[in-house]
Amino acid sequence: MRLLPAFLLVLALVAVDARAQQDLQSSDPGRRAKAAEQLGKTKDSQNIPQLAALLKDSDRRVRAEAVAAIVAIGTQHSLEPLTQAVRDAEPDIQILAVDGLVNFYSPGYVQSGWTASLKRFSTNVKGRFTDTSTLAIDPYIQVSPEVVAALGRVASGGSSMDSRALACRALGILRGKAGLPQLLEALRSKDDQVMLESLRAIEKIGDRSAGPETAFLLRDLNEPVQIAAIEVTGQLQNRQGVPVLQDILKTGNRPKVRQAALIALAKLPEASSRPVFNQYLNDRDKYLRAAAAEGLGRAGDKSDLDRVKKAFTAERDESPRLSMSFALAKLGDHSSLSYLLDALNSSFHRGEARPFLEELARDPQVLAQLYGPLVKGSRDQKKNLAQVMAVSGTAASASYLEQLTRDPDPEVAQEAIRAYKSLKARL
Repeated sequence: MRLLPAFLLVLALVAVDARAQQDLQSSDPGRRAKAAEQLGKTKDSQNIPQLAALLKDSDRRVRAEAVAAIVAIGTQHSLEPLTQAVRDAEPDIQILAVDGLVNFYSPGYVQSGWTASLKRFSTNVKGRFTDTSTLAIDPYIQVSPEVVAALGRVASGGSSMDSRALACRALGILRGKAGLPQLLEALRSKDDQVMLESLRAIEKIGDRSAGPETAFLLRDLNEPVQIAAIEVTGQLQNRQGVPVLQDILKTGNRPKVRQAALIALAKLPEASSRPVFNQYLNDRDKYLRAAAAEGLGRAGDKSDLDRVKKAFTAERDESPRLSMSFALAKLGDHSSLSYLLDALNSSFHRGEARPFLEELARDPQVLAQLYGPLVKGSRDQKKNLAQVMAVSGTAASASYLEQLTRDPDPEVAQEAIRAYKSLKARL
């Protein structure tokens, strides 16, 4: 008797599928759109050819529902029709298709119900730009070149600035290095949101050759765009930008811009910047104190060690203390590593501590000291140090991660598996 409801459900789905197949040929656009929606609910990839045919339908709603259904089915068979759909002249449909391509590689990117109100879709898109997307797929995930090419076409020549901006964001999430030429072209769009999303994507992709191509935006009048360009300059190690950053710090009157400039300079340590770092080590602004300490650490002058220690002892704010711990470790005082490791247990500060450990782990001596807490530390230490190994580990790190894949805590084991795959892909 228990099998009866399931059997009836199967029969109902078959009936719905049959009606939908019939309605696809209807002269009524509403019935065709409804049929596309119903086929999406079946999750059956065999329905994709019929849905793909609807991508050429004359009615906008039909095409939109077809794209939504293809995304909902979500198999590898969805990719080809979605790369066709991004060519649609309707901006909303382009955006639906762009999101669908990302969703295949990052499940959950498309929120349920996002096609429920297509008439208000553009308004909903505007709201998405209020958040800075930090999402990026794991490095070991291989993205189809055709997908990257399709997104690149939208980034540089989409039918609206919204679709172009979201395509730029998509290229960053998918780490689409082959789309860099289109992202650089998007920087010339003169649209603030497109430029901002392009800069963020370029930073995620991390190709240092792109750094000099973004330098013309270091003095952009739009503050978020200028800050993003400054961050890219530091992250991609564009040393040509050092004089501009120094001038911004000296003459700028916007606090967030000046903070960004010093943080970027701290990632590009040069002899000419060392007096600047010493100047700001005791500044009233905690962000400037933190950046100054990082710059002194990366500059590597051991004569600054005692001064940084004194600043650490006097510091009361946690974020600058973490930066100063990082600086001390860079200057050779590895006892400060314990402070960074403890911070991994804090939900508030692990996001600060982990990047410091990723950078420090490039030193073989530091890397060797992290293996102990990697396999014997707390749950949060294990999970975060696994990510450190994925970014900065060596071939010798693989055996420690492999051991961690058998950890009794399933979350730790899962994080270790991801890190092991990423490490192998990078090596």
